[in-house]
Amino acid sequence: MPTRNAEAEWNGAIMDGKGNMKLGSGAYEGAYSFKSRMQEGVGTNPEELIGAAHAGCFSMAFSAALGQAGFQPKSIHTNAAVKFDKVGDGFAITKIDLTTEAEVSEIDDAKFQEIAKAAKENCPVSKALAGTEINLQANLNR
Repeated sequence: MPTRNAEAEWNGAIMDGKGNMKLGSGAYEGAYSFKSRMQEGVGTNPEELIGAAHAGCFSMAFSAALGQAGFQPKSIHTNAAVKFDKVGDGFAITKIDLTTEAEVSEIDDAKFQEIAKAAKENCPVSKALAGTEINLQANLNR
């Protein structure tokens, strides 16, 4: 399996400095700053990128788990809300709320919820973030 790479550079002091993050694949490059991370400034932040990674990973894991159980999803859309809080003298990602909607025919809600929960627990990004509370709300569309 390949090793994935990303990089970041920060210039200046924490309050007025600027940074840039980019993916090794070249698919994304973007600016970040104190304001984009701690307030509502222009640019991205590490938590937003973690949310995108988690939503993408979960959606793929859910699709695979549904397929292994004999169900073919038409679509899966997942949102990851990443909570970033002050904890003690520092900061931490304290919670991630995953909300997913999937269109899957010929599945009952109980089986759907069972597979969604297993996908959340077995998604590689969920495993990497095991020290963080991860909640899931799964909605079945037909």
